[in-house]
Amino acid sequence: MICLMKLKRVYSICILFFILISVNAEEIKIDQSTKFNFYTGLFDFSDKGKNSNLIGFQHQNENLNRNTLLGNFSPITGLMFTADSAGYLYTGVQGQYKIGNLNITPSFTPGLYYKGDGKDLGHLLEFKSEIQLSFDVFKNSELGFSYNHLSNASLGKKNPGANSYMLNFLKNF
Repeated sequence: MICLMKLKRVYSICILFFILISVNAEEIKIDQSTKFNFYTGLFDFSDKGKNSNLIGFQHQNENLNRNTLLGNFSPITGLMFTADSAGYLYTGVQGQYKIGNLNITPSFTPGLYYKGDGKDLGHLLEFKSEIQLSFDVFKNSELGFSYNHLSNASLGKKNPGANSYMLNFLKNF
């Protein structure tokens, strides 16, 4: 029950943050090439005993994009929490591919995982592989769906992994 109250508080703070940024976007001096991704979903949906709601936030500075032979890549940094007080702080790289209004965004991000009262993934260092599909819906805004897998690549004595899915709202400033 306490974890649910904490998650509701985190949801409220994230919604308030988004509303404040949206309303005052003209007044706030944020670099116009900054993208924020707010997401929520189900952590480890494939493990009925340890799945949990999650909420997260991700930042991308598009000034650091690089065009390569494999597409456009940029660094990302983010943080997610579960209702079971688990957390994952990560930084890595994502690719960006656009087909009309459809955006396909694969990413790879190593990070630090804290299990809290949630699932023990076997190691502090975990690797997140993710694919996100999003659509341009408003000017500088996208709605999307993403799937990811967390794994420690057998660095720990056990490596159960976790599969998650999320709904995403992305906003460029």
